[in-house]
Amino acid sequence: MAALGIFSTANLNGGQKLAMKYFTVSLALFGAQVLFGMLAGLQYLYPDFLYEVVDFSVNRTLHVNALVVWLLYGFIGGVYWVLEEEAGVPVVGLGLGNLIFWILTSAVVVVVLVYLLVQVGPAEMSTIWLINEGREYIEAPRWADIGIVVSVLTFFFNVVATFSKGKYTGIGGVLVMDLLALFGLYLAGMFYTPNISVDQFWWWWVIHLWVEATWEVLVGCIMAYMLIVTLGVRRKIVETWLYIEVALMFGSGILGLGHHYFWIGTPDYWLTIGGFFSALEPIPLVAMVVHATFDAGVHKLKSTNHPALGWTIAQAFGNFFGAGVWGFMHTLPQINLYTHGTQWSASHGHLAFFGAYSTAVIGFFYLAAQKSRGNVWMSAHFAGNWKWKWAMALLWIGMIGMTMGMLVAGYEQSQIERAIEGSTWMGYFAAQAHPWFVQGMKWRMISGWAFTLGYLLLVWDLLTIGKGETRPSAVHEHAA
Repeated sequence: MAALGIFSTANLNGGQKLAMKYFTVSLALFGAQVLFGMLAGLQYLYPDFLYEVVDFSVNRTLHVNALVVWLLYGFIGGVYWVLEEEAGVPVVGLGLGNLIFWILTSAVVVVVLVYLLVQVGPAEMSTIWLINEGREYIEAPRWADIGIVVSVLTFFFNVVATFSKGKYTGIGGVLVMDLLALFGLYLAGMFYTPNISVDQFWWWWVIHLWVEATWEVLVGCIMAYMLIVTLGVRRKIVETWLYIEVALMFGSGILGLGHHYFWIGTPDYWLTIGGFFSALEPIPLVAMVVHATFDAGVHKLKSTNHPALGWTIAQAFGNFFGAGVWGFMHTLPQINLYTHGTQWSASHGHLAFFGAYSTAVIGFFYLAAQKSRGNVWMSAHFAGNWKWKWAMALLWIGMIGMTMGMLVAGYEQSQIERAIEGSTWMGYFAAQAHPWFVQGMKWRMISGWAFTLGYLLLVWDLLTIGKGETRPSAVHEHAA
C-alpha cells in the first residue's frame, strides 16, 4: 500500500482498479451531460443558436444519452468496487472485464461522434443499424445495442462467477438476481415492429422497468454496502430492507409501469393501478437509510467518510421527493392527461434521476477517492472540506432551481396548450411563446449555471480531496 495522502492504485484490489476506470469515464460523461444540457437550455431561449450545426434534437439526444450512460458506468463501477470485499475472493475473469471496458468505452466514443458529425440518416434500416434508432432515450444504433448487451452479459458473468467462487452475502444474492433482470429487460427494446402501439408498449418495459425497477434495486445493493462501510451499520438491517425492496419491486415496479400507458391502446384501468403503485418505489430505500442512520446514532457510531455519507443521505431524500412525491403528483391519470410530455415531465425527470441515482454514484466517487489515497481520514475537520459541501450545495441549488423553472413552464403548457387549446399545434406554439414559459426557461438557465459551477467544484474536490492527509480513517467492525 502506498503512503497515506498519495494517490495510487496500489491501494486498491483488482476489482476496485477496474472500478476506477468506470468512475473516470462516468465523471467525464457527467460533464458532457451538463454541457449539452446547457446548450439545449440556451436553444429554448434562442432557437437559432447552433441551428443546423448542433440542432436542439441532437443536443437533447446527447444530453439524455450521456445521463443514462454515465449513471450506468457509475453503477458498474460501484459493483466492481464492492465485489471482492463482498465475495471474499478476487474478481473472476478480471482480464475479460478490463477488455470489455475498453470495447464499451470505444463504442460510446464512436456513437457520440456519429451523433455529432452524421446526426441523421436516410430513414432506412441502415439508419437504425448505423446512426440512430430514433427511439427516445434509447437512440443508440442497433450495433451499439448489441454491444451493450454483450458488455452487460460479461459484467454479469464476472459478478456471478466471483460470488460462486467465494461466498454469497445477502447483498450479493440480490445483486445477482437484479443483474439478470438488467440484462434481460434491455432485450425488450431491441426488436423492431411497424406497429407504434406495440413498439411503445415494449419500449416502456425498457424505460420504466430497466431504469425504475432494476436500477432501484441495484442502487439499493450498493447503498447498503455504503452504509456498512461509512457508518458501520449492522448488515442484517440493510439486507432486511433490501429484501423488502425486492418484494415491493413486483408491485411498485411492474404494476407501476401502467402509469405510462397513455394513448397506446391498453385498458384504462392500467392508469389508475400504475399511478398508485409507481409512487411506492422509493419507500424501502428511504426506510433503509433512515433506519441505518437511527441505529448508528443509538450505538454512537461515527461516519468514516463525511462526503460519501452526505451524498447517501441526499440520495434517500432526493429519491423520495424526486421519484416518489414529484412522481406521484405528476403520474396520477387525471393529472398526467394534461402534463404528460410537458416541461412538468422534464422537472420530474431531472429531480428523480439526480435524487435517486446521481447522488448514489457521486457518493461512490468519494469512497473511491478516499481509498485511492490510502484510506485517509475523511471524517470531521480535514483540510479543504468546504469544497465537497459547496459542491453539494451548488448542485442541489441548481437542480432545485431547474426543477422549479421547468415546473412553472409545465404548468403553463398544461393550461394553455392542453386545457384551453386542446393539444393542437396552435396551442403548442401559443404555449411556447407565453411569458410564463419563457420566464421558466430563463430560471432554468440561471439555475443551470449554478449546477455547472457545482459540477466543476465537484471535479476539483475529487481530484484533490485527501491529498497530503496523514491520518488514517477508522474502520468499522461490520465493514472489516
